[in-house]
Amino acid sequence: MSRHRIVRAIDADEEYDSFNACYGHSVEDDFCISPSTEAQFLYNRNSRSQNLSSFFQTAESVPEEDYSSEDSFSCAETSNEPISGLSSVDTAKLQSCVLALQDVVGDTIPEATLQRAAIDNDFDLEKSLNAVLQEEAPKPKRGSKKPESVPLTGPSVRAGSKNKSEISLESVSNVTDSVAKSDNDKIKKVQENTTNESSNVAKNKSVEVRSDDKTNNARKEKNKSSSVENQTTIEKRDEEQKSFTPKSTKATKSGKEIYKSERADVKPLINLVVIGHVDAGKSTLMGHLLFDIGNVSQRNMHKFERDSKKLGKGSFMYAWVLDETPEERNRGITMDVAFSTFETTHRAVTLLDAPGHKDFIPNMITGAAQADVAILVVDSTKGEFETGFEAGGQTREHTMLIRSLGVSELAIAVNKMDNVSWSEERFQEIKSKLSTFLKQVGFKESDVTFVPCSGLTGENLVKSPEEPTLKKWYSGPTLVEVVDNFHPPERPVDKPFRLCISDVFKGATGGFCVAGKIEAGFIKNNDTVLVMPAGEPAVVKRISADEQSLSYGFAGDHVMIQLSGIDINSTPSGSMLCSIEKPVTVATRFEARLVIFNISVPITKGFPVIFHYQSLSEQACIKKLVSQLNRSTGEVLKNKPRCLTKNSSAVVEIEVSRPICIELFKEFKDLGRFMLRSGGSTIAAGLVTNIK
Repeated sequence: MSRHRIVRAIDADEEYDSFNACYGHSVEDDFCISPSTEAQFLYNRNSRSQNLSSFFQTAESVPEEDYSSEDSFSCAETSNEPISGLSSVDTAKLQSCVLALQDVVGDTIPEATLQRAAIDNDFDLEKSLNAVLQEEAPKPKRGSKKPESVPLTGPSVRAGSKNKSEISLESVSNVTDSVAKSDNDKIKKVQENTTNESSNVAKNKSVEVRSDDKTNNARKEKNKSSSVENQTTIEKRDEEQKSFTPKSTKATKSGKEIYKSERADVKPLINLVVIGHVDAGKSTLMGHLLFDIGNVSQRNMHKFERDSKKLGKGSFMYAWVLDETPEERNRGITMDVAFSTFETTHRAVTLLDAPGHKDFIPNMITGAAQADVAILVVDSTKGEFETGFEAGGQTREHTMLIRSLGVSELAIAVNKMDNVSWSEERFQEIKSKLSTFLKQVGFKESDVTFVPCSGLTGENLVKSPEEPTLKKWYSGPTLVEVVDNFHPPERPVDKPFRLCISDVFKGATGGFCVAGKIEAGFIKNNDTVLVMPAGEPAVVKRISADEQSLSYGFAGDHVMIQLSGIDINSTPSGSMLCSIEKPVTVATRFEARLVIFNISVPITKGFPVIFHYQSLSEQACIKKLVSQLNRSTGEVLKNKPRCLTKNSSAVVEIEVSRPICIELFKEFKDLGRFMLRSGGSTIAAGLVTNIK
């Protein structure tokens, strides 16, 4: 039993005698540490709730010390404000160069002359100094005003603004800071140099006065010829300015050109989502396919088999390839979208395994919104197919969701055919029922392919059928061959950059990362992006996909981006990274065209819904019923209808509870689609037509 001090028996005076002598006080003895009045207590409470960042923003900057002396000598100004016609970077370079020139020549030459020399020589100190020394500028008198700077515009400024993208902002700021913070010793040295230069100039002038008349006449003729040359140069510059085209505009490549140069030797990318009713065998099917392709090692597969048998779920060993969390493995269902990649003969595939349980439909919508094509997995076992398709299962709902989210190509994997002895009759029965429904949803017959297979045995997944019964009546493609024949969509790489954040996590090398699919445009390392709706800039430090670093990320890529210069709390899931030049629209109210599904309660004005947009889920309300439309033609049937019934189409106004990032369908198709849910079921799909 551990020993404790008997607190009650402690003599406080003896125990804490000379306590103050040992540890001392940071405050006076008669100072009251805790607030003695209500006003002090409230003040302390309020002061703790103040925002520290706002204090720094309103704090006044401390003026720098004035180094001017009695003889009117002063350091050059180091203002960081951009001069007219120059960017802030070039302004900093100009000031740095002028300061360095003044250290050599002092105040004998006007600042305007130094500025012109620096600009004409592309801020090169040595060239600018040679140009200044070749000119013979008169020495200003002591006490006279400093010549005003000539406005820095025209071709000379443009000539000095080359290679702006190669300039480091940090290096320029360091140069200006070091010049502004020079000590008194350096200033004294500059004064001495200035005095020496002034005496040298005076000596040279005295020598010039004593020179003969011939020399003076030759110099006058030389000055006349130089003035004529300068006038000709000015005229040429004026002509160049009229027809000036920035070199950066000519050299800038379009998104398509960069995409072709970077991805010329890479297989076209398609994003594939796997959907279907719960327990249809989606994860087992795709896990076995990944194992047969070679993406999963034999060692890992043996581990999955051993661990699954310990839990009494031996048939789930292939599902564990994609279901990685302990909760998913214990429950035997997929709960979140699982990502994986593999390659076929002609395609690079990003696989999204979506959950099938009705409780996780929002997660399924997130995965379907990022997909280009889909595989619908159905259970061919008698009674199981009917449960998922006819009795309110997720087969119908998932199919309508992916079609409403823009997926047009579909493969139907008729799974668990080994349970029905590879029956052709059962396969044809399922095919006929689904074909009728898919036509009603909007799929073309040429874009739908039916494949009989078995996820547990691996039949007809990667290799051609070996089962004799199946070979008798089926001679079509395998499931991988169907995926290989999918058509990749055209990527909008020329549009402004857009990425919807689906996940946020801390990086392994410090900082934090965001994950998501690039919906439009492209991005490269060290780019500055805008995080909306927070409205804060961030710098892209690293781009990676499938644990490999990338120099560029293009539309369609699922990437992880490491950000810096922003707080992790400003980038929640559902936010969007976008271009600073053309940011995404942020709104709380917008107009949309809806397609109403099979609902039991009519939709009226003020109807509450859950708004699902990419990875965002938000409370919303139908604020106004604008008009009811013909579902086939889009013709207006009725203005301001009282309610909307099932299988109808309408234009409505929707208001969300807080500002969200959203785009018009006509400008960004993938970012102009959304879903509405209520009471645990999907009630409508919509397209954004107008943003208020």
